[in-house]
Amino acid sequence: MKKAIQILACEQAIKTMIAPHSRVMVGGFGLRGYPEALVEALVDSGIGELTIISNDLGSPGVGLGKLLTNNQLKGLVGNYYNWNPEVAYAYNEGKITVDLLPQGTFAEGIRAAGAGIPAFYTLAGVGTELAKGKETRKIGERDYVLEYSISGDVALVKAHKADELGNLVYYKTARNFNPLMAMACKHVIAQVDEIVPTGALDPECIVTPHIFVDVLVVNGGKAR
Repeated sequence: MKKAIQILACEQAIKTMIAPHSRVMVGGFGLRGYPEALVEALVDSGIGELTIISNDLGSPGVGLGKLLTNNQLKGLVGNYYNWNPEVAYAYNEGKITVDLLPQGTFAEGIRAAGAGIPAFYTLAGVGTELAKGKETRKIGERDYVLEYSISGDVALVKAHKADELGNLVYYKTARNFNPLMAMACKHVIAQVDEIVPTGALDPECIVTPHIFVDVLVVNGGKAR
């Protein structure tokens, strides 16, 4: 049986759930569906040697970019780093590792982890530098590259509402990677705009069931 959901302040949630060397998934596409309060608390915590699994790394000194500026990172897994040229500089200087993936492969790798699928073949990246050193296989008339699922220790996700059990609903495109990441990690901290009584959410609108969620944070608010 699932234990009762915890409702904590951002700082407490981060320090309770994340340790040095953790693999941390962070939801969002740019600033849409991005758990900004949780990321700021992670920056302020000073926790280091982190591997961040996210679509992008914000901008220099902004959002997730602060983790790189503060030397809290050892690695990145993602795809859209165009907004933050400091990623390329840090990689070329050997300060961090970067696992660069096509965006579809990134999404499918996370989904596969949540579904218990260890690896899959895909067309994306075949014949490019992104497939260098990876296993390829001809299936039918086409070549495919083998990619592995992407899992993490803790997911930081952003949802619109949660009920008191921890069921989550999202707001339109702010949903993006958040539900996939909630299924692919051992622990989940969800930043929400509002917590409503159990039964107040339309069951047809619940995207992430409470069984995947460990901690709720109300936009950086206090613990209950």
